[in-house]
Amino acid sequence: MVEQGLIRAAQSGDRDALITLLRQIEGQVYKTAFYILHNEQDALDASQEALVRVYTKINSYEEKAQFKTWVQRIVTNICIDKFRKAKPTVSIDEHEMVFTSKQNVEREVLSSYLAEDIREAIDQLPEHHRTVVVLRYLQDLSYNEIADCLGLPLNTVKSYLFRARQQLQSRLQDYQKGGVTG
Repeated sequence: MVEQGLIRAAQSGDRDALITLLRQIEGQVYKTAFYILHNEQDALDASQEALVRVYTKINSYEEKAQFKTWVQRIVTNICIDKFRKAKPTVSIDEHEMVFTSKQNVEREVLSSYLAEDIREAIDQLPEHHRTVVVLRYLQDLSYNEIADCLGLPLNTVKSYLFRARQQLQSRLQDYQKGGVTG
């Protein structure tokens, strides 16, 4: 968690504090962007744009919300804007698998397939469902933080997550049966 003192110093014009703050959040910003956009270059662009926005808007941050929620709202909004400008394409990246022992090969291959199935199922969710899934399960934000981040009522967030889980469960069952439905 980011220290409030560092934030206050950055808001007071301490450039070193601001740089330190940006370095602390850059990994989470990229992670959110990548999980929403599913493209390394787009995620890098969105991350850079989000970090620049944090840099230029640090004085507009108020302690009403947690700093990480404020940052997640910035990066999520940028990703949503990028989504609206160009419909994303689903790409399946090649994954390098490193096997530690022969006994674990089967387990690691199955784990890799399951992770790919989960990623593909998340990719197929509607944008608003995918966004709340990413923020909840990959960024570990609370329901209230997600509502704050997206500017949605709490019950809407709960509803989106409920529907997303139902859709994911259905799609993953289809994957297990071998018949993927789109």
